[in-house]
Formats: sequence, structure tokens, C-alpha cells
Amino acid sequence: MPLNIPDKLPAIELLKRENIFVFDHSKANSQDIRPLRIAILNLMPIKITTETDLIRLLSNSPLQIEIDFIKMRSHTSKNTPIEHMMQFYVDFDEVKKRKYDGLIMTGAPVEHLEFEDVNYWSELTEMLDWARTNVTAKMFICWSAYAALYYYYGVPKHNLTQKMFGVFEHKVLDPYNPIFRGFDDVFYVPHSRHTEIWADDVSKVLSLKTLAVSPDAGIYMLMARDGRELYLTGHAEYNSGTLDNEYRRDLAKNLPINIPKNYYLDNNPNNTPVVRWRSTANLMFSNWLNYFVYQATPYNINDIE
Repeated sequence: MPLNIPDKLPAIELLKRENIFVFDHSKANSQDIRPLRIAILNLMPIKITTETDLIRLLSNSPLQIEIDFIKMRSHTSKNTPIEHMMQFYVDFDEVKKRKYDGLIMTGAPVEHLEFEDVNYWSELTEMLDWARTNVTAKMFICWSAYAALYYYYGVPKHNLTQKMFGVFEHKVLDPYNPIFRGFDDVFYVPHSRHTEIWADDVSKVLSLKTLAVSPDAGIYMLMARDGRELYLTGHAEYNSGTLDNEYRRDLAKNLPINIPKNYYLDNNPNNTPVVRWRSTANLMFSNWLNYFVYQATPYNINDIE
């Protein structure tokens, strides 16, 4: 939350240069407060797990948040009970006329397909168009990040010869960007994907800024439109057991899969996973909510444009 300090205090400008959120008394007295409205398009197959992971991180804030879970009318989930979907999810058609302070789009297990071959691609692009004018800040995770980068900016995805699977070290490229408030110079994030984006493709789009990279996993975080769009190729939201579940699922299906790197104690799958990314996830989501949603969105939600 912001610091409310006396007008014209010399520290104000210094703190602002350090990207610390401060209000002087004049601005604080004129501020109106309301709950933030966040929409989540959950494209992951096991939706209840993803819901729990995201809510855990979004709740780590004193801000009041109202959440709507959205589903694609053109796709039926096979791994989540229909009763759950009917009770807690709404079709995109039902929210088209609404405005939201924030939107989170998750990954999806459709990396092997060309974007246009995904059965809900038409509906997804309609939603991406809608988000540009009806949502203040967007966060795209893994496949949805690739999809949005491709649709908005023409950035292609490229297939990997081997799945990027494990917990990898990342370097902050812009330490003064508010999304990294409280971050260490090096941080860890899980990855689980068969595709990647190339720096050469990103460099051709002046609207995109690369904020964090990994020597092993490549580009992790991109930002556009002054922070109104945040693209993440990894899964900071994953809980401690997600990679383990994916590893054992693929083993049971006799799929080619390597032990997730830097994940199990002593890299032994018989040992407990070592969580290195929990603080990163909490900081990132809190910073996103604070700096790019709460500070940027208008009090009258209908003024979002």
C-alpha cells in the first residue's frame, strides 16, 4: 500500500525516483477507494489447482479484490467437473460489456498446435481485442503470453527440441521497474513448456521491453504499453508440487520427460522439491496489483479505455 506523507516533503521525489509509491496528503484526501475487479481466463486443464494458486497470490494484499472466472464457450473442459464450471465460471459473452481493472490469462496445453488451429482461437482473439479497451492491466502467462504476443505484435513461437522443464535462475534487466520492487538481482521461476520466443523477434517490436531473462530458459518477462501488458513465459504461480505432478503424469503415460532441473533436493525425484520461487511470486503479484492495477486504474471503472 502507498505511504501517505506530508505535502512537499523532500523525501517524496527521492522515493518516487526509487519507485516507492507515495501519496502526499492532498492526493490522499481526494482519493476514492473501491474493490478492484479482476477477471481470470483459466485455460489450464485442472482448473481448481490453478484457481487456488492464483487466488493464493492475489490475496496477499490489503486491497479488496473481486474475481470473475471466465471460460471459452467454444471449448469444454474435460478435467474439471461440469458442476464446478457452471457454478463458478461465466462465458466471455457474459462479460463483454463489463470493464475490469485487471485480467489474467493462464497457460494452456495446446503448444503443439499452430495458434489458428486452436479450437477457441477466434474467441480468444475477440477477447484480446476486448481487453485492449475494457481492461486496465493484463497479465499473460506461458501459452497465453505467446498467443497475445503473436496476435498483438506478430511475434512467433518456436518449438524446442526438448521440454523446458524445471526451476531456473533469472536476471533482472531493469531493476528500477516497479514490477521488481523488493526483488533480488537473481530470482527463480519454474518453467514447463515446449516452445520459446527469440530475442531477435522481440527486438523488432519497439513496443516490447524485455525485463528479465534466464541463461538457461531464455526470455521470461516482457512488458508493453507502460505496463498495461505483462508477458510471462514461466509459472511463478505454481505451487510446490506442480512440477512433480507433471513429471509423474508424463512418466505414467510413457512420454519422453526429463527430471525437472533444480527442483528436487539433490536432483533426486525421490526427494522433496525445494521451493525457490515463492517469495518471487508473492512480490510479483503484489507489485502488479499495486503499481499496474491499483495505481493505474480510474476510480470510475467505466472510465477505463
